[in-house]
Amino acid sequence: MNDFIASIMLMGAMASSEGYLPYWMTTNQYGLMPERNGGLALLQACTQFDESKTFQNRWGASLAANAYENPLGSSSRSVNMIVDELYGSIKWRPFTLDVGIKHRGNDFIGASQSLGSLSLTGGHLVETGNARSMPGYLVSMDPVAVPLTRKHLWIYGAYGDFATTDNRYVKDALVHRTRIGLRFSLTKRLSLDAVLDHYAMWAGEHPTEVNYPVSLKNYIKVVTGSSAGGDGTMSDRLNVIGDQGGSEIIRVSYHGEKWVFVAQHDIPYNDGSGMGFYNFPDGVNTLSFSSHDKNRWISDVVYEHQYTMYQSGPINGEAFDKDGHSITPPGVSTVGVDNYFHNSYYKSCWTHHGRTIGDPLFLPKGVHVGEWSSALVNLGIENNRVKSHHLGIGGKLFRKYPYKLMLTYSENYGTYVTPYTGESQYQKPWGTVKETGLRQFSGAFMGQVESIFKVKGLTVLYGLYADKGQLYQDSVGVTFGVRYSIGKSNYSQ
Repeated sequence: MNDFIASIMLMGAMASSEGYLPYWMTTNQYGLMPERNGGLALLQACTQFDESKTFQNRWGASLAANAYENPLGSSSRSVNMIVDELYGSIKWRPFTLDVGIKHRGNDFIGASQSLGSLSLTGGHLVETGNARSMPGYLVSMDPVAVPLTRKHLWIYGAYGDFATTDNRYVKDALVHRTRIGLRFSLTKRLSLDAVLDHYAMWAGEHPTEVNYPVSLKNYIKVVTGSSAGGDGTMSDRLNVIGDQGGSEIIRVSYHGEKWVFVAQHDIPYNDGSGMGFYNFPDGVNTLSFSSHDKNRWISDVVYEHQYTMYQSGPINGEAFDKDGHSITPPGVSTVGVDNYFHNSYYKSCWTHHGRTIGDPLFLPKGVHVGEWSSALVNLGIENNRVKSHHLGIGGKLFRKYPYKLMLTYSENYGTYVTPYTGESQYQKPWGTVKETGLRQFSGAFMGQVESIFKVKGLTVLYGLYADKGQLYQDSVGVTFGVRYSIGKSNYSQ
């Protein structure tokens, strides 16, 4: 049967500073947490798939309201009403169709689904759960064995289209998503996955330039990654239509009797040079150890190292002197400055409701100086050249109460064209400039105590957070909330 689950949550968020709340208090929360001191109310209801049936269905709805202190004036909102999720799904054998607004699932979950992923990216650099979900449809296929391979080769993937709903530079832009994965089962315990996760932003109403009409012809060009026709911009006639990017994932998994070990390399790309691995060694490298026994004090550990400094090199196009002679040294790559998640036509870039859809270390413009707000139109990505180390630990205190610890150290260099500090490496041979970045540490300890006061379904939520460094304002913060649920499920924000 389709179990029905409902919950209501009330949470307050406070920090010592007058600026933004600490990084981990708002990151990877689907854009729900307020930006500054305030509170959140969340009402959820859903059903689950009935695994006993061949043809299954489910639905879900989640409504939120947050309120916060906003110093930007009366023209910006301080209270937001949010349709967080509103979807219906059907499943038949390996195929699932989701229609509406639905969260994307994350990997590397610890002892509690409701506490979210221990990974900074959730295992998916392109879409991390950092921004509000977009309405649309997604057809996904679970792994299916390829005939004649004796179940050594499996294929899976997803295909969907979505619409942006925020106040952005190119209004009503559309998004296409394609995900294709191959799994090589080398032994019963050891497997290798190779995944292409691609997105394309297109159409919409540009305030000054040519608009891409929504037509079958343009849609085919978007899906196939073709260049624009004569009515497109010069950039899209030379390259591909719209803002296209994504990541290439290589994952090795070993399943022991009582644990699982995963090593993953998630490689971002924004153009053909990135897809051709000219941007090596850029990427997010993840190591994960997960015990099957989730009642351990420490059941899950995730370590991630991120490096996105190279971006196929600092030179884009061959450089010439005033006499027309090339001044680019022989052998130097001229296909660089990939500028991840940024686009000059779609200036709001890979964001939704002001928050980066992908890697949460890639920041929208105005964050460092404190001028960013989700109530304003975002006009770019200010930080996509990053070195970082992240540690996520999960388990259950006293083998009973779920928690997760998140520790993130990063060095942030802005972009090639606009570095945060020091001399720019832009259009200069790699390694000829000693760059300086802004160092930042962000930490969090989050947990929950279930069946508090012996009331079934009543859970207390808490969190302690801190920022220390040069990128954000130094602050400490705390969240405290309660959630009451009817039914038992993994479904939660």
